[in-house]
Amino acid sequence: MTKPPSLSIFFPAYNDAGTIASLAIVAHMTARLLTDDYEVIVVEDGSPDHTGELLDEMAKSFPWLKVVHHEKNKGYGGALRTGFQTASKDLIFYTDGDAQYDPRELKSLWEAFGPEVDFVNGFKMGRSDPFHRVVIGRVYHHFVKTMFGLKVRDVDCDFRLMKRSVFEKVVLERSSGVICVELMKKVQDHGFRIAEVGVRHFHRTYGKSQFFNFPRVARTLLDLMNLWFELVVRKEHLAPRT
Repeated sequence: MTKPPSLSIFFPAYNDAGTIASLAIVAHMTARLLTDDYEVIVVEDGSPDHTGELLDEMAKSFPWLKVVHHEKNKGYGGALRTGFQTASKDLIFYTDGDAQYDPRELKSLWEAFGPEVDFVNGFKMGRSDPFHRVVIGRVYHHFVKTMFGLKVRDVDCDFRLMKRSVFEKVVLERSSGVICVELMKKVQDHGFRIAEVGVRHFHRTYGKSQFFNFPRVARTLLDLMNLWFELVVRKEHLAPRT
């Protein structure tokens, strides 16, 4: 019988004190059903609430939990990059710390993995958000799919499982939420084989989105244009690495 691969699970967390503890425990309970070799990591991104203190208390009791602190907020992309760099196992799974996805559905992504798959991308089966966020999300999704020539069903579903070896070719640089577009574009262009699995999306019960305000949207659009120039026009990510 083939031994299952090892697994790193990580969560970026910012002001997620009301949800992150239960998510970490559910991730641990799910991981041990899949493999004997796993780790659960939370990247605490300089939260002004008590997220960091809560996680440190948890880590005293749960040896499977690793907490990485950012002294200052580095943004969503910065938290993801730290998570990918910290993960040490064969496969890496991540989702957000706000409980809008259920870590137990990792099992569906795990089952979709096989010798012909390098990366499993979740896609939302419906979106449990206010109407304006649903509309903006759809417009954003179609906009970036067209701009970047992306073929995945959902660019912005932060529920993903991948081989750690993907990052031997994919180097992420963005610090904002645009990192999701950067990740999927680079994974696609480097020829990694992608499977897609539908997952449920839940209403946010604690905290509020950091993205949906006009200054942040304006910065995101500027960041997207710069990323488009780098990846679509100049194709810098496909140049030989020196």
